[in-house]
Amino acid sequence: MGYWGKIIGGVAGFAMGGPVGAVVGAALGHAADTGAVPNLRAQFGSQVGWNPARVAAMFNRRDQLFAICVVVLSAKLAKCDGLVKREEIDAFRRQFRIPPEAVRDIGRLFDQARDSADGFEPYAVQLGEAFADNLGMLEDVLAALFVIARSDGAVNNRELDFLSRTHRGFRLEQAAWDRARGAMPRQPPSDEPDAYMVLGVARSSTAEEIRATWRRLMRENHPDSLAARGVPAEFIARANEKVARINAAWDRIKRERGL
Repeated sequence: MGYWGKIIGGVAGFAMGGPVGAVVGAALGHAADTGAVPNLRAQFGSQVGWNPARVAAMFNRRDQLFAICVVVLSAKLAKCDGLVKREEIDAFRRQFRIPPEAVRDIGRLFDQARDSADGFEPYAVQLGEAFADNLGMLEDVLAALFVIARSDGAVNNRELDFLSRTHRGFRLEQAAWDRARGAMPRQPPSDEPDAYMVLGVARSSTAEEIRATWRRLMRENHPDSLAARGVPAEFIARANEKVARINAAWDRIKRERGL
């Protein structure tokens, strides 16, 4: 079942403690297997004070945290303006490449997240904290959520509010919001995309400022760091494409400025 198979075992934990309970339950199961259970109380104190992102990271399960958070955010987004529509479910499956053999179990998690009274913002914050060193991936998640929101028509005010609060939870810049929303045109009239727009810098920026931005974007979008964390192949493929665009933009600027 590959990547998505890693979170199937956490679905039962959802009913007992919400998606957060699923993450903690999976981490506890891993701890029991490795003999780390006695250290849990010393590390985290009472269960009330646990931070699921830290628990998941401790056991190298940020991949599981990612999976659960994107399922919850997708389900809550689909529900935020009323009934969940088939188009929204199909868009979720396409954006996150849910394999046929995992549809049933991921569907259960999606439905439970949709119907639970839990708020969505803690999951946006947890995902943002866990992947704060890879903002490009968080931007891709936001863009995927925009696709889900548009799947049944224009983005309405409730969906826009949901997406705006998710953007804040991810701690992304305004330029990331513009790109994910599509407000920043992807292709200007010329054949090539505007290099400054790709990097998110002004034409008046100094060479040093642009170089620093290029280096930061390369760190944030590096496919190897995503692969090491078990992020789905879809997002790794997007990272490869984004890195290619970033490098091409930097090369054009260097030629233009004679750097």
